[in-house]
Amino acid sequence: MKTMIIYYSAGGHTDIVAKTISKKLDTDIIRIKDLKNRKGIKNRLISSLDAFRESKTKIQPLRVDISDYDMIYFGTPTWAGNPSPAILTIIDRCDLRAKDVVLFATMSNSGGSSTIKRMREKVEGRGARVVEEFTLKTKDKTPTQLQKDSEAIAELLDLNIFTNKK
Repeated sequence: MKTMIIYYSAGGHTDIVAKTISKKLDTDIIRIKDLKNRKGIKNRLISSLDAFRESKTKIQPLRVDISDYDMIYFGTPTWAGNPSPAILTIIDRCDLRAKDVVLFATMSNSGGSSTIKRMREKVEGRGARVVEEFTLKTKDKTPTQLQKDSEAIAELLDLNIFTNKK
């Protein structure tokens, strides 16, 4: 089963999780870039508002060809209890009919469940079947701890069963 991880990361936590899972499961991976300036206090407040409103954003790449993939992972940080605008934008541009999907969200403290719920609604609305989902708290964790936690989640959820790699 050919697998791809598609993710957005602003502060680097989601990047660590996505790369760790990709390495462990031997998947293809692509990071979505948000072309809107999301740095600084003012822009972070605007970003939270964009996430709450589910505003679309300019991203790079514009589209991802997933036609050769059976399994797609979508990963995002949690902003104001919602998925990032970049991940929602790419989900809306993907043909997910007959695709199996795993969803994951990183969060400082809370909001991951509502983020996953909204992502689930979006991907199912585009024809996908969600086969697994997880959240990961990142507050006060080192990159090494995030890697260990990501590996532990992959083992606990037995994510290898979705890639045919054991």
